[in-house]
Amino acid sequence: MISPSPISKPCLVLPNLSTIGHGKQQQSFPCRKQHLKYLSNYRIIRAAAAASSSSSSDKSNPPSNLSSTSTGTSSLKVKATVTVQVKVGGLFDNIGITKPLDDLHDALGTTFLLELVSSNLLPNGKEKESIKAYASKVSQTADKIKYEATFTVAADFGEVGAVLVENQLRRELFIRDIVLQGFPPNNARPFQVFCDSWAHSKYDNPSYLPSETPGGLKLSRDKELENLRGDGQGLRKTWERIYDYDTYRDLGDPDKKMELKRPVLGGGVHPYPRRCRTGRPPTRTDPSSESRTSSTPNFYVPRDEAFSEVKDFAFSVKTVSSVLNTLLPALQSLLTDPNQGFPNFSQIDSLYDYNDDDDEEEDNNKSSRGIKLPKQQLGVVGQVLPALIKTFREGGDDLLLFDLPQLIENDSFSWLRDDEFARQTLAGLNPLSIQLLSEWPLRSKLDPKVYGPPESLITAELIGKQIKGSMTFTEALEQKKLFMLDYHDILLPYVRKVRELENTTLYGSRTVFFLTEEGTLRPIAIELTRPPLPNQPAQWKQVYTPPAASNNHNDATHAWLWRLAKAHVSAHDTGYHQLISHWLLQPHFRYTMEINALAREKLINAGGIIETSFFPGKYSMELSSVVYDKLWRFDREALPADLIARGMAVEDPTAKHGVKLTIEDYPYANDGLILWDAIKEWVSEYVRYYYSHKDKVESDKEVQAWWTEVRTKGHADKKDEGWWGVLKTQDDLIQVLTTIIWVASAHHAAVNFGQYAFGGYIPNRPSTARINMPTEDEDDDHPQLLQEFLDKPHHTLLQCFPSQLQALQVMAVLDVLSSHSPDEEYIGGQLEPYWEDEAAIKVAFQSFAAKLKQLEQTIDSRNSDPNFKNRSGAGVVPYQLLKPYSTPGVTGKGVPNSISI
Repeated sequence: MISPSPISKPCLVLPNLSTIGHGKQQQSFPCRKQHLKYLSNYRIIRAAAAASSSSSSDKSNPPSNLSSTSTGTSSLKVKATVTVQVKVGGLFDNIGITKPLDDLHDALGTTFLLELVSSNLLPNGKEKESIKAYASKVSQTADKIKYEATFTVAADFGEVGAVLVENQLRRELFIRDIVLQGFPPNNARPFQVFCDSWAHSKYDNPSYLPSETPGGLKLSRDKELENLRGDGQGLRKTWERIYDYDTYRDLGDPDKKMELKRPVLGGGVHPYPRRCRTGRPPTRTDPSSESRTSSTPNFYVPRDEAFSEVKDFAFSVKTVSSVLNTLLPALQSLLTDPNQGFPNFSQIDSLYDYNDDDDEEEDNNKSSRGIKLPKQQLGVVGQVLPALIKTFREGGDDLLLFDLPQLIENDSFSWLRDDEFARQTLAGLNPLSIQLLSEWPLRSKLDPKVYGPPESLITAELIGKQIKGSMTFTEALEQKKLFMLDYHDILLPYVRKVRELENTTLYGSRTVFFLTEEGTLRPIAIELTRPPLPNQPAQWKQVYTPPAASNNHNDATHAWLWRLAKAHVSAHDTGYHQLISHWLLQPHFRYTMEINALAREKLINAGGIIETSFFPGKYSMELSSVVYDKLWRFDREALPADLIARGMAVEDPTAKHGVKLTIEDYPYANDGLILWDAIKEWVSEYVRYYYSHKDKVESDKEVQAWWTEVRTKGHADKKDEGWWGVLKTQDDLIQVLTTIIWVASAHHAAVNFGQYAFGGYIPNRPSTARINMPTEDEDDDHPQLLQEFLDKPHHTLLQCFPSQLQALQVMAVLDVLSSHSPDEEYIGGQLEPYWEDEAAIKVAFQSFAAKLKQLEQTIDSRNSDPNFKNRSGAGVVPYQLLKPYSTPGVTGKGVPNSISI
């Protein structure tokens, strides 16, 4: 379970001397291991140690392990048991020249040097001397090894604030926990200190001390935090635990070829959040770019963030890696023409397993199904993705067949319907872009000297015709019945550059919707705009309307033009979703840094899957920077604030969640507000327990330093924005932490785990549009596209969709990104061991978990209620993306604690 704090994990393990804390590996927020971790850790350790301190004055019932030293001072015998987790690959996999030396340490009982550090100071204000002891191996099984050490602890030693571990071996070890036994008043009751983290060999790097907060540990702790921050120098090594920052200057690869050079994201030209610094040297051809090849085989991830050697394996990372490194190259070698489109819809359908084996005719056509992949090309991908690889002929090649996305399984023709096109803006993969149409008339804010006339062709008269019989245009505007997807000004500056790329095109777009009496949206107009180009000096724009909406345009030509216009808008929405709604998530938690590193290597890099298969091609990440610069605000990442900013809600203290929705049946908002409130209440209980007075927040130097770091380092390009706010009271801290947890859990789940359900069928959400609208060229000297469209309009639509290679790459990646791993940790699903001793926190968490289980029932009830037409009905995919729990695989539901894929 995620701790409601923007921190890494409660356990600290340094490369040499390692503080063992109390929690499972959870989250990280570069580059700090933050305050609340230490606070709760200190309290739990102090609970056992305080008993030791107080019992030293209990003369009537001395503990059985109490003895006297040569100086007459009372002392205790305390035993520490260290449990080491055996790696997945076998018993440490340490065959090599260092193994005899490591075996000797085990034989001599010097594997670990443990050190108990007092949290109390001497009367003169100096730190007390720590107590050291070596740990000897006492038992070994297939999955763990236990070591024990015995300490002689003076009765006046005070509270034990930290346990330090020095790994004497020449290999890293994964420490699961340390159990301390022998503290009074009940020295038979062990005290377990959870860790779940790595202790690296003392020979890997120089020694330095970590610590906890109180008294005698302050100086050591300051040093630990300093070490975690790093100094921004040198190449990061795989065993390091340093969290420092850098700009995105590692996406390009100009040394390979200059076409792969990419601008630096982060800084004055292209503002962007920061990523974890790797310290790789610059490229030979461009000093501003970081090289992608060096002595370090993979992109650096702080060691405690990389779980690939432990657990059920980093399923997400290994699966994505297998797809990118094995499956996609196999597809590229088979489909030699990257621009070849689908000749017909039957070939698109042939990629899916329709589970119709009982159909004799279908059995006879199986040889034409799927993509044949020779076994030698598959490598390990068939083992990792058995759901995709299916064999129909014994001893033959494997066939790549995709499971039928739920959208198409429920209704094969849903992707064609206008009502489904509109419904997905509220209950689909990207419910974050729809906004109230509040400004009128529609005008571009771009420079008309560069981009042409700013006035929109979507007029009050045009809208009035589309909604005739329902109300007037003025009434619709005043009653908040008009909504819009607005990708006009964001995309228009990229039209010229994108059109210079091969096999792709782009427009600026606006799509207007009308809210019906049934509470559903109806699309009524799409405007596509092309700015002046060198060979086309006049701006071009045109508005398309649904064919049935007007008797003047109720013909086959306009029906097909409307479908083509919807395809372009869907491509805009799909790309915006991937680059903005999805990729612009910055809080780092469990697995996130590993996933982000893999993304920089294979997904968002120059020539990677995003550039080759999504619009706007090589400018994808640059566009992401533009949107971050113009639109991103931390205060609007909170769900209520986001809804209000888009005009989808207004503040209302009398409403259940403090806001009144503009569209009552808005599934993302309906379910999300319940989850937001539950998270906020849980965070509130947690924060107010530890920060009982508001002054404690403002006076906490570390939490203040963390908030400063978030702003000035994590988002250095926006550090001076006034909307960041201050961190003075409990309410301030609660709002910040709730927002971070919301983004890392629910927000990400809503835009991630439905990717295959909605985007797995390419015609529903094409990732790019490859040809212009036929009407754009009707007055040109070469009206070939228009004639081809009039002859075979379905062929024009197919050519507008992504190519076969693009589609297959997108489908494979979306299938993986939509999957839950077997070891997924869901929000509210697990009580952390270190909360057991805090009754108030335990009760608060149990209440939180109960609310999430109730939310599951509420969502099921809403999905079966015919009054909620945006989430129920014939063939409609029920909205489950914010259901908290899920089984492994592609399920279209489940809210993990963190951005783990």
